[in-house]
Amino acid sequence: MATKLPIRTPELEYHEFSEFLRFLEHGVPDPLIRWHYHDVYELHYIIKSCGKLFVGDYIGEFGPGNLVLTGPRLPHNWISTEIPKEGIPSRDMAIQFGHAPLELAAKYIPEMREIMPLLERAKYGIEFFNMSEQAERDFYRIRDAKDVNRFAEFLKLLGTLAKSNTYRLLSSSQMQSFDDDASMAQINTVFNYITENYRTPISADFLATRLNMSPAKFSRFFRKATGNSFTDFVNQIRVNKACQLLMNSDQYVTNICYEVGFNNVANFNRRFLEMKGITPKEFRAQSEGRFGSE
Repeated sequence: MATKLPIRTPELEYHEFSEFLRFLEHGVPDPLIRWHYHDVYELHYIIKSCGKLFVGDYIGEFGPGNLVLTGPRLPHNWISTEIPKEGIPSRDMAIQFGHAPLELAAKYIPEMREIMPLLERAKYGIEFFNMSEQAERDFYRIRDAKDVNRFAEFLKLLGTLAKSNTYRLLSSSQMQSFDDDASMAQINTVFNYITENYRTPISADFLATRLNMSPAKFSRFFRKATGNSFTDFVNQIRVNKACQLLMNSDQYVTNICYEVGFNNVANFNRRFLEMKGITPKEFRAQSEGRFGSE
């Protein structure tokens, strides 16, 4: 079952402008932060905090200014790390919108057709770059505008995204997630456990037992949810964390290997090379130029 629209509570700001366009703001912690999907597009903007980004079978890092468009029924989640005790009052904003009205409009309004390739790409999830300040301004304009002006601001933002050439597709496949809430809750439990315990040995058999599944059933269940085997998924988490440490610390590669949960350097180097196409040392050397310094 697709995620139902939440009832507005004091803990979150949810604005249902119409059956077509909806605007959401929330902080951390929040019950909406979980592995989920819905039948509409979602344009998601991070205001504050850093952490892990999951879109389909993609695993990466996010920080303030992260802007991602996900297509209908593409599972996704943003898990913040190092959250202060008092929480984060305003972490992100999201705009949700349906497909059918835009598709119908494009049949009769030629100017609308330029956004259709953007919506096609959104089936894989799209991360946009170099748009943080503009996107934040546009989100607030959409939130604060009224009636037709709100729709005009929304179309203006979609047009900007459709013309952007600074983006990347995230998921390698158009995933279709589970249709029942119980399965979504189970995979969310697994994701949370892996994210919190990736530094230590993680057993698929342990998680299978925790979910009252046989190892074979758990393997099929996990691959359906993520598009990856359990081992590959855990290794992606560990390699992405290693990338963060390689870029932002001067720790030895050997120390990073063990800190992110690998039990030997040879296996770490092999997995890193498979996923990133370069060795950890090469990655660190290349990352040193990310600020444009010589």
